[in-house]
Amino acid sequence: MVKILVTGGAGYLGSIVVPDLLEKGHKVTVIDNFIYRQSSLAHLCINKNFQLIRGDVRNKELIKGLVEKNDVIIPLAALVGAPICSQDPYNAESINHDSIINLFNYISKSQIIIMPTTNSAYGTGDKNNFCTEESPLRPISKYAVDKVKIEEKLLNHENSISFRLATVFGMSPRMRIDLLVNDFVYRAVYDKSVVLFESSFKRNYIHIRDVSRVFIHGLEKFSEMKGEIYNVGLSNANLSKLELCKKIKEQILEFQIVEAKIGKDPDQRNYIVSNRKIEETGFRPQYSLEDGIKELIKGYKMIRVSDYKNI
Repeated sequence: MVKILVTGGAGYLGSIVVPDLLEKGHKVTVIDNFIYRQSSLAHLCINKNFQLIRGDVRNKELIKGLVEKNDVIIPLAALVGAPICSQDPYNAESINHDSIINLFNYISKSQIIIMPTTNSAYGTGDKNNFCTEESPLRPISKYAVDKVKIEEKLLNHENSISFRLATVFGMSPRMRIDLLVNDFVYRAVYDKSVVLFESSFKRNYIHIRDVSRVFIHGLEKFSEMKGEIYNVGLSNANLSKLELCKKIKEQILEFQIVEAKIGKDPDQRNYIVSNRKIEETGFRPQYSLEDGIKELIKGYKMIRVSDYKNI
């Protein structure tokens, strides 16, 4: 049994990761401030290996005490995404950057930290902008800029792994419908249409359950993988926004796709990402983009409100 601290463990990712860690027999402590009023971990309270702390990751003394009691740290607490970070730059800075730096200061050399970063750090380029872990970073949003800074500090800790996640999709007990795939499927289900700006811009995608699986994979193969950065995405899903919408239209035939002739997408990411490095460690995603679209169509029968966003 490994003792694991998950910050922000009741969020979109944590609500999938934490149950999976418990199922593997680990002892998991979650700290979360529950700003979205979620009860996504309620079903875990019966589990004797699950501990829950309601608190803020910016509370230095609280975090110091929790770090000292655990073997592995998975920092998920963050304001995630470019829009919310632009809207609330103070909290974005204090949570996404400052609180992580404080956390690093409390970790001993022997403790393990496995952290999600983002392949949005690759920024934008032309249609041949193929990115590996060695490619130059050109972050555009404040969210990506802070993640780049944190990743640099993270790799100073010898017992660490950075997973540069592709755009995540799929259902979660703490749902987010503002992520690109989730958003487009929601629009297809309820609006039956979408207007695309700069529809040729490409990015990579990954199912939320495969994100959880890669954390467990990194933990189980830590001695082989430590000290490295890994892109995590679907190698067959480096798709433009238009290509993504056409995938959705295959399952929702009445979905109408309108390409805007003018206008600019505020998120200027545009890249093709290689996931070869993580695949060479033996990791393979289990859930396709098509699986996720089908799941979301089913899940949205339960959701028809705007509360499931970060802004």
